[in-house]
Amino acid sequence: MENKITTHITKGLIIALIFIVLDIIAHLTGLIFEQWFGYTVLVLAVGVFIWPPMQYGKELNNDVTFGNLFTHGFKTTAVFACIIFVYTVLSIYFLFPDFVELMIQKQMEKAAAAGKDIPTPSEEGMQMAKKITRIVMLAGGIIGNLIIGTIGSLIGSAIAKKNPQDPFGNQSI
Repeated sequence: MENKITTHITKGLIIALIFIVLDIIAHLTGLIFEQWFGYTVLVLAVGVFIWPPMQYGKELNNDVTFGNLFTHGFKTTAVFACIIFVYTVLSIYFLFPDFVELMIQKQMEKAAAAGKDIPTPSEEGMQMAKKITRIVMLAGGIIGNLIIGTIGSLIGSAIAKKNPQDPFGNQSI
């Protein structure tokens, strides 16, 4: 019986759904503003992206190369990044529209607590800050997710078991 191979699309969707649920819980509980939570999610993300290449190798009885494994892992990362980008757009504009303003306020409070003299921003300045913050969140989100997924895919591809193969199909003597 031939092993059923789980596609990169399915794996990317599963990982994205896990992180979407985690993000919604973080927003509802206020953990989204905690620094330790951000680091925890970062480490979890790298760890999660180690899984797709390793699982893919197992599904193919380890008859794979590093390139095969990394390609599968990166495609999984790309699916994840696309889904998370769409979720981030929906999150910023519809699900949690006040998040950007809250984040700017938290940063201003943090700077004031550090003793920095921050003038009260004008309405026009706040609008510009919101616009820039949204752009940074969207662009940084997709680029950051691709970088994190690539690192996880590289690690997973490197540590996955691989059976040596002769690229010319010669039988060993």
